[in-house]
Amino acid sequence: MNVRLMKENELETFITETQKAFQNGYERYFGKCNETIIPREDILASYNTLGSRCYVVDKDNKIIAGAIVVINEETNINDLHILFTKVGLESKGIGFTLWETIEGLYPKTIAWHTCTPYFDERNINFYVNKCHFHIVEFFNKYHPDPNMSEDFIGDAGEGMFEFEKVMK
Repeated sequence: MNVRLMKENELETFITETQKAFQNGYERYFGKCNETIIPREDILASYNTLGSRCYVVDKDNKIIAGAIVVINEETNINDLHILFTKVGLESKGIGFTLWETIEGLYPKTIAWHTCTPYFDERNINFYVNKCHFHIVEFFNKYHPDPNMSEDFIGDAGEGMFEFEKVMK
């Protein structure tokens, strides 16, 4: 297993594997869905955000996990936009290894922020119990995310948890 920056020619594979992983998480809870849960445009928006870096874990020259982080070198308050493990390889420590490696690459980080949908217990467990993030906000119909469009309050319209990990 090797954690490294993604190569430009791997972007399509990264997008496809991200979509499969997010779709799998959604369908585990809600059942089969014909809509794409994380649109290509959303992944590309994260990828193209100023300060973004895209990391992958490869094994035998195949991407088995990936993440997009956004690094703010002025504030050192950074964001984790996307983290996925290839479907079928969950719960093997791959995502955690990826996250630990990313954390180690940015020792000046004061805090990390990320979010996940209210229903995804695997993600919540991962961020809170494995990676030691704390839930700092719950966006829902009573408390919408001010950074998102008016009608967006989280996957399935039910809400998103915002997490923070203070490093210093």
